[in-house]
This record gives sequence, C-alpha cells and structure tokens, in this order.
Amino acid sequence: MPDDLKARAIALYDQFTHVHHNRRAFMRDLAALAGGAVAAEALLAAIAPNALQAAQVASDDPRLKTQIVALPAADGRSVQGYLAIAAKGARRRGVVMVVHENRGLNDHIRDVARRLALAGYIAFAPDFLTSAGGTPANEDEARSLIGKLDLAATIADGTAAIRALKSYPGSNGHVSLVGFCWGGAMVNRLAVAAGPDLAAGSAFYGPTPDPALASQVRARLQLHYAGNDPRVNGTADSWVAALKAAGVSVSRFDYPGTEHAFHNDTAVARYNAAAAHLAWQRTLDLFAQSLR
Repeated sequence: MPDDLKARAIALYDQFTHVHHNRRAFMRDLAALAGGAVAAEALLAAIAPNALQAAQVASDDPRLKTQIVALPAADGRSVQGYLAIAAKGARRRGVVMVVHENRGLNDHIRDVARRLALAGYIAFAPDFLTSAGGTPANEDEARSLIGKLDLAATIADGTAAIRALKSYPGSNGHVSLVGFCWGGAMVNRLAVAAGPDLAAGSAFYGPTPDPALASQVRARLQLHYAGNDPRVNGTADSWVAALKAAGVSVSRFDYPGTEHAFHNDTAVARYNAAAAHLAWQRTLDLFAQSLR
C-alpha cells in the first residue's frame, strides 16, 4: 500500500472513529479515495483493528487464572471487568488497571491484561460500558455508547475501582494504569481524580485534560505519542509543561513516523512493532519501579 494512500485512509478512519462516527459518510469518502467500494473494503481491512488477529497470550493459557469480576464503583454502582493473574508467583502483587479504547472491553484489551499478568501483576480490565449493559459486539455501537457516557460519573467509577483494587485479595496495595486512545485520556483524568491512590500511569496517545488540573496528580506518568497524530498531539505540550511545573514525575515519549494506535497489533497497517515493543518495555519498567 502506498504510504500516501495509507496516511490519507488512516486520517479518514481517525475522523470516523473519534469525531463524527458516521459510517456511511466514512465509507463514501474511503471509496472515493480507494477508487471504488470493493477497494474501500480492502483498504478498511488493512487499517481497522481485526478481532480475528491471534492474541499474544491465549485466553486459555494454563499459566494464568482469569475471571469476570465486579468491583464497587461510585454512588452504589459497580463496574465489571476481566481479571487475570499468574497461577503461580508472589502472594502479593502490584495491580495494573488496563483501560480500553473507545471500542470498549474487547479481546485485544483482554490480551493486554493477560500480558501484564504474565509479567507478575494482577491485571484488571474494566468495562466502562457496564452501566450501559456492557460492551456490545458491534464496534460502531460501542463507540456510540462511549460517546454518551457521563464523563464525571465514569471518572468517579474508575477512581472507586482504583481504591477497591488497592485492597483486592493478593494486592500489595499499589495500583497503576495503562490505557490506549480513549483509555489513554482516562489515564490522565484518573491520575487527576485518584491523587495519592494511584502509583503510576502509562497513557498511550490519549488526549489530555485541562492543564490547570495537573497539580492534583500524584502518580508517576509516562505519556506515549504517535508521530502522525496531530489530533492528540496538539494537547500534549501544555499538559506536559503543567505537570512538570507542578513537580509531577512525568516522561514524554514520541515515536516518529508512527500512527495513532501503533501499539494495537490487531490493526495491521497502523501497528508498529518496534515502537510498540519499546513503549511497552518502558511501561513495564515504570510499573517495576512503582508497584513494589
């Protein structure tokens, strides 16, 4: 696929998935770009995540124990999620909450949770669409439901889940976050809301909150940005500057030539193995330092 064609298709897809959510308009524009409806479908298959891509860690990996659990959330609510832990290892471990993209809790995010469990952590991937009946199979519907969430209530639920994970059976009392896209934005927002209850957060290509809120952050933060992602990157400079001014331990990493969602290995055309591995190792290093 020519680089120019891929870049223009990704830009259209980014607008569809993060701005207007109008599939008919998106496919019309993609067909015009690709030269027809059939070519547009082929192009979409290359740039969109594919749930059929093999997981890095199988769902039935015998080294792990996995289950669906419900944690107390705000105002009497609960949030369900996928919990993974190594079958053998330390009696007490740090906890990592894995925050999903705007497609909700899906197989890819569960796979990320299993990777963290094998790395020695209790991994919990909440479904922030629990209040809407859970993540639907249709990704367009999931994006629509994410857009309708009450942001303040969602942040409150996430903050309550962090506090519950501090005392979850087997937890050593230290909780960190990792999140992608919508989840990356939630990492920043939850770092503000959770204050000292959060040890660290790794945000992948997540839009940022109001820089005036930076002084409320107590966690160590890593912020990972794709090189070709102006929609998100336009919010980065002021947020990082505000965090540093507030004395927050923050590291910003930019990955030149990469696309939004470069860590998602189910999106073949946007996945960048070198950048994904580097960002993931940096994330694991952060957790190793913060969750002891």
